[in-house]
Amino acid sequence: MPKGTAVDRHHWVPRKHKGREWSWLHRICHKKLHSLYDEQTLATHLNSPEALLRQEEIRRFVKWVRKQSPEKNARHRPPRHRLG
Repeated sequence: MPKGTAVDRHHWVPRKHKGREWSWLHRICHKKLHSLYDEQTLATHLNSPEALLRQEEIRRFVKWVRKQSPEKNARHRPPRHRLG
């Protein structure tokens, strides 16, 4: 990751569900995931980078975020209804 990039640990399966696997994600990406999907959906259906990238909403976001500065840390509006 480029220097200055804000990152968070993302557990692919939440720790409360005994998940141990995790990866570093840009903070903006991590926030986006949790603004779109509930923990149960992330744990059961979107528990890998490949599974996430099959989602149109995520692919569009990744395309947009690649054009942004590494330091960008945008706010995400709370969804009216989380997907899942």
